Amino acid sequence: MGTVTLGVSIAVPEPYGSQLQELRAGFGDVAAHGIPTHVTLVPPTEVDADRLPEIRAHLAEVAAAFGPFGMRLAGTGTFRPLSPVVFVQVVEGGTGCTRLQGLVRDPDGPLSRELAFPYHPHVTVAHGISEEAMDLAFATLADYAAQWTCTGFALYEQGSDGVWRKLREYPFGTGPIAGVPAQSGSPVDEAEPAAGPAGETAVRRS
Repeated sequence: MGTVTLGVSIAVPEPYGSQLQELRAGFGDVAAHGIPTHVTLVPPTEVDADRLPEIRAHLAEVAAAFGPFGMRLAGTGTFRPLSPVVFVQVVEGGTGCTRLQGLVRDPDGPLSRELAFPYHPHVTVAHGISEEAMDLAFATLADYAAQWTCTGFALYEQGSDGVWRKLREYPFGTGPIAGVPAQSGSPVDEAEPAAGPAGETAVRRS
């Protein structure tokens, strides 16, 4: 069946998600509309396609045992010079994100993998663009603020076109449900059949 590239993340809800996506595009990040605004739990990970049922079952189990937690974004940060990224900071909810990503990447689970850098929850708003444009992103969003309650996470797949599309959403304390409407400018989510991977949309992320 070949391989697929998956990612797991917490979506930044509306209106914040689309606002940040449009700002990211405005800074000159051409990948912006192919990457719904998110906090990464598992970065791009290549897996055998036939492991999708096992992965979905694992994510449903993690979500069922987890509870909602507050999320708050405020101000900007950067990973430069180690990585060409400017981000909005997660100032509340980082502990919940860290615990959650540890469970999703359980060493005995189907999404076990090492990270290139220590886990640091954040919302990317510029990646791989000019230094001047990243400086602009850093300054423009220095006073940015958003707040919501995180009630679940989602599984995404990267398509051959480089675009990330949601396969399924996993609300806390229950089983998986179909996707939610895409952010403005993002690919529209497609509902996945209840059984088997045959109807899944093939899925990319920063």
